[in-house]
This record gives sequence, structure tokens and C-alpha cells, in this order.
Amino acid sequence: MSLLTDVSSESVSAILPLYLTAVVGLSPVAYGLIDGLYQGVSALVRLGGGWLADATDRPKWVAFLGYGLSAVARVFLLFASGAAGIAAVVTADRIGKGIRTAPRDAMISTSTPSEHLGRAFGVHRMLDTIGAALGPLIAFGLLALVPGGYSVVLVVSLAFALAGVALLGLLGPDVRSRSREAAGASRPSAPPFRWRDLADRRLRPLLVVAGTLGLLTVGDGFIYLALLDHGGLNVTWFPLFYVGTNVAYLLLAVPVGRLADRIGRARTLVVGHLALVGAYLCSVLPSSTAVATVGTLLLLGTFYAATDGVIAAIAGRLVPVQARTSGIAAAQTVVAVARMLASAGFGLLWWLLGPAVAMAAVAAVLAVAVLVAATRVRSLDGARVTP
Repeated sequence: MSLLTDVSSESVSAILPLYLTAVVGLSPVAYGLIDGLYQGVSALVRLGGGWLADATDRPKWVAFLGYGLSAVARVFLLFASGAAGIAAVVTADRIGKGIRTAPRDAMISTSTPSEHLGRAFGVHRMLDTIGAALGPLIAFGLLALVPGGYSVVLVVSLAFALAGVALLGLLGPDVRSRSREAAGASRPSAPPFRWRDLADRRLRPLLVVAGTLGLLTVGDGFIYLALLDHGGLNVTWFPLFYVGTNVAYLLLAVPVGRLADRIGRARTLVVGHLALVGAYLCSVLPSSTAVATVGTLLLLGTFYAATDGVIAAIAGRLVPVQARTSGIAAAQTVVAVARMLASAGFGLLWWLLGPAVAMAAVAAVLAVAVLVAATRVRSLDGARVTP
């Protein structure tokens, strides 16, 4: 289901930065605001989706609601025109993502023994990333066959989105956290969700670390636009940047997930941001176009392999079982809000300083933040919660 949905979403996101800047003609500041919406508007409803899944103990159907909303947004994207219309549809799509993400990850967490969580999320992210690699390839192929055929890409995207929703609704298992816990113990089911569970002292350090690093995580679209500016590449190849990143992510998701199980998930999460520092620098420092492109995409894929699924694996075990979905949602919300602010702020920084200086400055600050965040790793990896 995630594979099909990512084919849909990534075929659109692979053309969106170039479409908005080169076709619609948005400035870096305006693009940064829309990219900020794409990165972070889901944060507005993630906790709500997590709370609803915990309150009803039906994460599958809450996730279904989120995937369905994103599919509906694809319909309206066919008719949207101008920056305002596109922003409205992107907002609806990201709200759907916000609703679905934590319940889906909670289903994975509930279904998996604790010692294999990193591997389980790595497998999911691997399949998810297969879709994320296929989407830009499909967009590239369609635009090569039909130059300027953005509507064709959108129709194909809608078809994949509907297939993913149907697969979840018809075949997805109805995994229920409290029922699973009760079945494995000789006591009543876990108590209902309480908001104060999210203030647990074991979760707070993760939220601080994830939020701080998220504020320095620039959207992929800016990195790829910097690559174009750096190497003078033909814009036709732009969708393939997403493919390269996702292929690297695909190959590394399971190995890095298993490594996180062995050396510590929080340690992997923090150190993984050093790969992002490298990606920033590769995209703007003097080097051959081939080296800059391959290095940037490989490092960016490494960053996602070390952070995307790992943060859910950490958060799901730092709160009591009745708040598992909401705990995951809280961590994802902090990251989403931070990245939304980062994209909006970086658009302004790009406009003021230019891509090379702006990217190098963010890389330097992020490197310092990683060193500081590393001091909290031991407490996070050592924390345990009993239901």
C-alpha cells in the first residue's frame, strides 16, 4: 500500500519544484513557503490522527481515512491553477498524510517484537522507497513522451493513489494495539490514552533533539535546485534526482535499520544527520558535475535511511502502549513543523545570500547541532517503558 501511494505522491513531487519555479515562475521565497506547506502542514493533524487511532484502537481505519483524503486531493490537483490553488491542494494532501502516518507506523510497531523494530521499519521504508523511486521515473518517462504533459502525470498519479487505498481497505490487517497487548497478558487491556503520557520524561529528549535537527533540514527540492545551479544540468533530468536519492535509500534502509538495532537507534538518528551535512556541501562546493550529483544523492539517501523509520521505532517504545500512536505522532509532528520552518526560512536565505553561501551556512550550523545532540543519545537509547 505504501509502495503504491508513494508512486502517486512522488510522481507529483518530482515535477513540483521545477514546475513552480520554471513554469509558474515563483521566486525562491514563494517556493519556500509552498515547500514549507508540503513539508510541514501534516503536523497540524498528526497528533489528532494519533489520538483518534489510540482512542478507537482502530489504527487501520484512521490510516484509511488519511490515504483516502490524499487520493481525493489528487482529483482536485488536476484542476488547480496558479500558486494559490496548488497550495490549497498540497495542504489537503499533506493533511491526509498527517492523519495516516502515525497509525500506520503504530500498526508496524504493534506487530513487531521489540528486538526487530529497526529491521521492520527498514523493510517498510524499503518498500515505500521502491514506490518513491518508481514515481519520478514514471514522471520522467511521461514528460519525455508528452513534453509539458503535467496533466498526464497527475492522472497516472491519481490511479496509483486509488489502488493503494483499495489495497489497504480490502486486504490490510486490522491491527489493534490494546487488543494485542491484552491477548498476550493475564490482565485487562491497557488503560485509555492520556495526554499526559506525551509529557513523559523519556519522550521529551527525543522531541528536543528531533526538533532542533529538523530546523536545519532543508527540503529536497532546494538541494536539487542548488545542484542544477551548480552543474548547469538540463532541467529534463530533474525528476531523476529523486530517483537517485530513493535508490540509495532503498538499498540502505534495511541494513541501516538492523545497524540501529545493534548500536542504538538514537545514535543512528543523530549521526545520520552528518550525511545531510555532506549532501548540502556536495550540492554547492566546486567539483565535477558527476561527482557533485552522485555524492549529493547518495548522502541524501543515507540520511533518510538513518532517520526516517528510526525515529518512529524510538518514539513507539518511549511511551506506554495506550499512547504509542500518539507518541510516534508527537515525534513526527515536531519534525514536520521544524522542517516547515526550515524550508520557509531557507527560501529567504537563498534569496538574500544565493544558493552556495546559504547551503554552506546551514551545513556548518547543522554540524554543530549534531555534536550537541550526540550528548543526549545515551539516555534515549537506554530508556525503557513498560506498558
